[in-house]
This record gives sequence, structure tokens and C-alpha cells, in this order.
Amino acid sequence: MQKIIHPHIHAEIKQKLPFIRLGIFRFSGKVLPVSEPCRENIAKLLSDEAETADAVVDATRKAYKLLGKDPSRYRPSAEALRRRIAKGQSLYSINNVVDILNAISAHSGFSIGGYDVAKIEGNNIFLSIGTADDVYEALGRGLLNIEYLPVLRNTEGRAFGSPTSDSVLTSIDAQTQDFLWVFFDFGGGSFAPIISLAQNLLTEFAALTESDFRVSEA
Repeated sequence: MQKIIHPHIHAEIKQKLPFIRLGIFRFSGKVLPVSEPCRENIAKLLSDEAETADAVVDATRKAYKLLGKDPSRYRPSAEALRRRIAKGQSLYSINNVVDILNAISAHSGFSIGGYDVAKIEGNNIFLSIGTADDVYEALGRGLLNIEYLPVLRNTEGRAFGSPTSDSVLTSIDAQTQDFLWVFFDFGGGSFAPIISLAQNLLTEFAALTESDFRVSEA
């Protein structure tokens, strides 16, 4: 993990959402097909949920409203995943790392962005508010209107992530080895048990070799 990533939260969004935090989880590993043991562990995780999961989702929805975005139309990704499970539908199966991310998100209530560090331009990432001028191609959704959404930007100011959907720009693929997961916390959850769970699953099923977690509040 030679490339250093520095997270920042713009004053504009911090003023509107003073309790906002980013959980920055960086790790090295391998993208592999989803094995049957991995699938079984994911299913077990999805049959349970963290005690604070509903509170985390509620806090995210309230944050969207405070920014002027309808959370029922532009659902936070964790809520969308949890609604699929409640309807008896399975989660999308992409690869080991993405499937584990989605399972952790549904379990915890945290919307989590998953990114290929090599595709992030520059060493700084910034959380800000989306504008009408932003062009954002969301994974599996095409162009997404991110105006008033919380968004992550690269050093050049281009949006590459949001709690509603990841983008094509920094998507994880079979060649990804350096991963960045960003946990969007708008108040209401605890990172520690979730990160421990993620590390255990990634060590067993994604050959995790090194990892680092820190919290950014500014």
C-alpha cells in the first residue's frame, strides 16, 4: 500500500451535518470468485444484523433530507440492500470483495463505498455536496443525479463515490489489489465491531495481507 490517501471533509457539508464521520478502511487483498464457504458465511451474516443498524440507516436518511435529497428516491445503498433482504431477494453476487462489502453494509446499516485505490486520482479525497454540474456514472445505473448528495471527490474535484452508489470511475475489478472502503457515518453507529468482522472475512476469503483503519471527522 505505497500510495497514501488523505481524507478531508469540506466545511460546507460539515456545517450542515456536524456529526458526520468517515471510516477509512484500507487493505491489500485479492479479487476472487465467490467460494461456497464464503457464500455460506455471507448468508449467515445476512441472517443477523447489528443492534444499531436501523439507527444508522435512519441517520443517513435524515442527513439526505437535511442536504435537500429525497432518500426514498435516491436510497442509501445500505437501505437498498436491506430492503432486498426483507423482500426475500438475494444480494447481487459480483466477487468476493464486493460481496463481503455488501454483506457488511446490510448487516451494519452503514452505506460503504468500495474503491480501487489505483484508480483514484491524487492522494487526497474530499467529502462534499454534489452539484447540478457533476457528471456521475453509477455502477449498474448509468448517469445518476448526485446534486445534494454527499459525494467523494478526487484531487481534481471529480466525484467518484457516494452513499447511494459507487461509480464506474473507481470500480473494483479482477485486477484490483489495493482497496479503499469508506464507511459513511451520519451519527448512530460504532465502527469497531464492524471493522473486526470485515477483517476476519477478508482474511479468510480475500487473502488480506495488510490493513489500516482510521476515522476522519474533518
